[in-house]
Amino acid sequence: MEIKIQHNWRKYLPDGFITGILLMILLAWLFPGVGDKGSLIELKSVIRYGIALLFFFYGLRLNPEKLKNDLRNWRLHLLIQSITFVVFPALVLIFRPFLVGTENEVLWLAVFFLAALPSTVSSSVVMVSIAEGNIPSAIFNASISGIIGILVTPAWMGIFLGKQNETVAFGEVLTDLVVQILLPVVAGLALHRFGGGWAFRYKRWLGLFDKTVILCIVYQSFSDSFLSGIFGSISLTELIILAGSVIALFFVVFELTKVITRLMHFNREDRITILFCGSKKSLIHGSVMASVLFAGSSAGSIFLVPVMIYHAFQLFYISIVARQYGKQKKLS
Repeated sequence: MEIKIQHNWRKYLPDGFITGILLMILLAWLFPGVGDKGSLIELKSVIRYGIALLFFFYGLRLNPEKLKNDLRNWRLHLLIQSITFVVFPALVLIFRPFLVGTENEVLWLAVFFLAALPSTVSSSVVMVSIAEGNIPSAIFNASISGIIGILVTPAWMGIFLGKQNETVAFGEVLTDLVVQILLPVVAGLALHRFGGGWAFRYKRWLGLFDKTVILCIVYQSFSDSFLSGIFGSISLTELIILAGSVIALFFVVFELTKVITRLMHFNREDRITILFCGSKKSLIHGSVMASVLFAGSSAGSIFLVPVMIYHAFQLFYISIVARQYGKQKKLS
């Protein structure tokens, strides 16, 4: 009886990972700048190497034969990239005629910038892993999304920006993508026959490592935004409008994706991967692209606010969904 009461009591406790995300945001607000450049241990370097290790361990767990077969799943890959770079912008474009020439047009453009961004990389794969989805497809699509976004995001924004921008130099972003993600995955994949068993044996501890890296990313992202005063550059009314808009956009895409995957008869693992990879937007890519596309603009900082709000909400909400899917898999 006592055990049953204890179990029911724990059911109402907040998820540890979600609590960790909220705690990182609070710490970033109270103590921003921890681990900044010049610190004894620079957080940016820790995250950089952490992401590389995270994807090395994913590669170590990948079965080369399964990966080879998964690359033939062209319907899944095409659908994820279509949702990311076509469905998202199309939904936001619907509202442009109502806002052109108004004082809220810049807010619309800020939300459109969010819609045109590529998907996240590390958090997409981590969430798919927690939910027991198709990890090889998650890695492939999360990686290729960043490469496609280097070309597609500036192209989308170029349609609406008032002047011709200089050539966008994202060579450094592409290099980071290769060094931090693709090469570690390839290295892990090559060593699968030697270390694959070890990686599966310690999957639980490696999962804890994954979540720790994500928490570090959350802290650094919000720490940078609080230090730069991004949230102080807009009014409370504008902040509420932006928050409502991006959260509504998330749920429309999330629910629409569920319907599409059911109609196309994808299996459970593929549905999870499409849902999590297709509904995500990258704060890292957004920060880099905003600094280039809106350099010198007095309203430049406002373009990052929707991305920050969306990023926080997607981590929070999809963490809940991922844990639920993971528990359902274990019970089935």
